[in-house]
Amino acid sequence: MADNGARGLRKPVFVKVEGLKPGTNGHTLVVKVVSSNMVLQKGAAASPHLRNTRIAECLVGDDTASILFTARNEQVDLLKPGSTVILRNAKIDMFKGSMRLAVDKWGRIEVTEPATFEVKEDNNLSLVEYELVNVVDE
Repeated sequence: MADNGARGLRKPVFVKVEGLKPGTNGHTLVVKVVSSNMVLQKGAAASPHLRNTRIAECLVGDDTASILFTARNEQVDLLKPGSTVILRNAKIDMFKGSMRLAVDKWGRIEVTEPATFEVKEDNNLSLVEYELVNVVDE
């Protein structure tokens, strides 16, 4: 069981937004934040685990496409419009039949140097609706 000491040293493979597909995860990508829209802000919520919950939908993208990113709590502060971030171990969540990009506790967000690319906003992957199809084995 030799792993040649390469564990943890694997260089991340950066992907482009246009290559994101439903039901996939483990993505590392550099995106620019276009806009941020707070969709939930709870102070003293009835249930303790929702207290101080903030959720924002942020339009992020690169030079190939854009997608909505669901930012939670402290992530909201990192995803400010105009900033460039590296999303590590990001995953695709489905919301009402469309893709959302998210980073859970297994991933991380790093603010990085401003990117030089323009975000391709007219190719918004979150506007594509996917129909859930049940595959039946014959």
